[in-house]
Amino acid sequence: MSYAAGDDGDLQKGVEWPSPRFVDNGNGTVLDNLTGLVWLKHATPFGGSRTWATALVDCNTLNSGEQLLSDGSVEGDWRLPNRLELETLLDFSKYEPPNFPFIVVQNHVYWTSTTVATHPDRAWSIDMSDGNVGGGIVWDIKSKTDDTIFVWPVRDRK
Repeated sequence: MSYAAGDDGDLQKGVEWPSPRFVDNGNGTVLDNLTGLVWLKHATPFGGSRTWATALVDCNTLNSGEQLLSDGSVEGDWRLPNRLELETLLDFSKYEPPNFPFIVVQNHVYWTSTTVATHPDRAWSIDMSDGNVGGGIVWDIKSKTDDTIFVWPVRDRK
């Protein structure tokens, strides 16, 4: 949809999304065919929210046999996504992308691994709005030690 000549809807710039965009691998992971990243299908692992340091450790030590995973991953394969990686899950043109295969996406804020340059004691986070990725984006900075928020692990394709 275009609202004015020259706006993003009119120009349609960028990379066309593959179809399907997301593929449920059937092993607790979802492949993003646009970025090549592999996401944990369960968007709220580890029993809930965490501090930033705990989120880093939990992601880095995640492996097959935990959190509904049967992908053969080992410790060190998974990580906390950076700010740009987490943002790739958003589709600003839709409230909820079709065929979105993730489960337990929270109506809450998720950590990124990206430290705020002017505040090293804080990290960037993203609010997933109404629990539907794509409903909007609200960037925020959170205290690495005082705030506890949700974690969504990612890894590179093997």
